[in-house]
Amino acid sequence: QVQLVESGGGLVQPGGSLRLSCAASGSIFAIFSTHVMGWYRQAPGKQRELVARITPGGFTNYADSVKGRFTISRDTTKNMVYLQMDSLKPEDTAVYYCNANQGRVGDYWGQGTQVTVSS
Repeated sequence: QVQLVESGGGLVQPGGSLRLSCAASGSIFAIFSTHVMGWYRQAPGKQRELVARITPGGFTNYADSVKGRFTISRDTTKNMVYLQMDSLKPEDTAVYYCNANQGRVGDYWGQGTQVTVSS
């Protein structure tokens, strides 16, 4: 079992930055070696969408809408995953969720953290 807890959301002006954190814990040893870690978001009235993810091998991929502005990273010593968000836009407003996925073996979600980009 994996528990994920997000933090770092809040209100920011357009053009600003935020860093989201996801703390992973549980009974799975070396979670980053077995799970793809990802950040997803869901805006009101829209489906949840992938923002960024990082594989056990360290490969990353991003949604086209955030390329060049967001960066996903991880700290394996602390079991933390981060999402650095720069040049934020109002359309980035959403609830952001951390995800740990190992295919059919396991798929875990955090409770989400609200990000609001507004002047």
